[in-house]
Amino acid sequence: MNAPAPPFTDIAWLERHVQHTMAFYYPRCVDSGGGHFHFYLDDGTVYDAGTRHLVSSTRFVVNFARMGVYFKRPELVAEAERGLAYLAAAHHQPATGGWAWLLRDGKVIDATNHGYGLAFVILAQAEALKAGLASARNGLDGALALLDARYWLPDRGLIVDEYNADFSVLSPYRGQNANMHLCEAMIAAFEATGEDAHLDRALRIADAVTRGLATQGDGPTQGLVWEHYTPDWRIDWQYNLDDPRHLFRPWGFQPGHQTEWAKLLLMLHRYRPDAARVERARALFDTAWEKSWDNEHGGMVYGFAPDGTWCDTDKYFWVQAESFAAAAMLAEATGDARYWASYQRLWDYAWRHFVDHEHGAWYRILTRDNRKYSTEKSPAGKVDYHTMGATLDAIHVLKRLQADGVAP
Repeated sequence: MNAPAPPFTDIAWLERHVQHTMAFYYPRCVDSGGGHFHFYLDDGTVYDAGTRHLVSSTRFVVNFARMGVYFKRPELVAEAERGLAYLAAAHHQPATGGWAWLLRDGKVIDATNHGYGLAFVILAQAEALKAGLASARNGLDGALALLDARYWLPDRGLIVDEYNADFSVLSPYRGQNANMHLCEAMIAAFEATGEDAHLDRALRIADAVTRGLATQGDGPTQGLVWEHYTPDWRIDWQYNLDDPRHLFRPWGFQPGHQTEWAKLLLMLHRYRPDAARVERARALFDTAWEKSWDNEHGGMVYGFAPDGTWCDTDKYFWVQAESFAAAAMLAEATGDARYWASYQRLWDYAWRHFVDHEHGAWYRILTRDNRKYSTEKSPAGKVDYHTMGATLDAIHVLKRLQADGVAP
């Protein structure tokens, strides 16, 4: 990549970058028959027009709502509304109240009810409501009612993870990932409605995971968040040990989830100041950085084992993006300039290896030495939700610092 590195703390440049990313998807993502196409090659070719995944369907709504509001583009807000209509018409299952995980050619092929999926339904409804789509209020209330009826464990401050299609069978699997994204969704629900109960729930989840579950480990990974748990919320060290590259449930500590939790803790700190949460965020980020940064090839690797050794050396787009957002927030919260140094290193690495300077958007996954595995840029679940969201997070930090006269 020969393009010169831009000023990664320049708000105008970041705004251009995030719009360039959106331009990869819109308007080619629009399916005149309803919803959005989910699968793209590097050059923007749609390679699967019929398959729809709940995570992509919801994340498109989130992207359009956020971008429409920030850039004052009503056509993007209108696209968020179309996405909501598709969620209601295609993914929602009126007979059970659940949300189908996977569709093909308009038919449900996997009706499993995932807490992870419901978290993104809540996030989509909340972001749409923030964008002025009043119809999202009913959708938000309905999704929250399902959360309380089926998933929420009030004694734990956590949710269960997975039911079958008719909610008659609850999986014994428990996971932190669905809870992390529900925390994000509840922050958005608070922002959309101003109702403290949603922020209270976000705080409960955050504390249950980062001050509760994270205390179970020991040794070099003490205090980090493990992914997988038994029904009584004890760490399951064996889950997916034989499938460490599972798309949604990989084995090992995920450095990207440590930094994503750091970001969420700092978002909560802005609404309910708590120095202990800032220190927790700092510890999660610092340990993830120390154990995952690749000094030889750059970037943060995907996973490391309980003994701190790398178990997956691939580089994933979302890990770099969420980490630079967390670094910016830590720099703001602590005044420690080394977090701006981490921010710059992450952006410089991503600019050289992940950003597609010809077609737009980011590549999804690279080898340790930064080679692409395929020409599939955006399969199910990606849609650059992480890269656009993280860039907007950084912009908001820089705007606040600029307003205070302390921008880097």
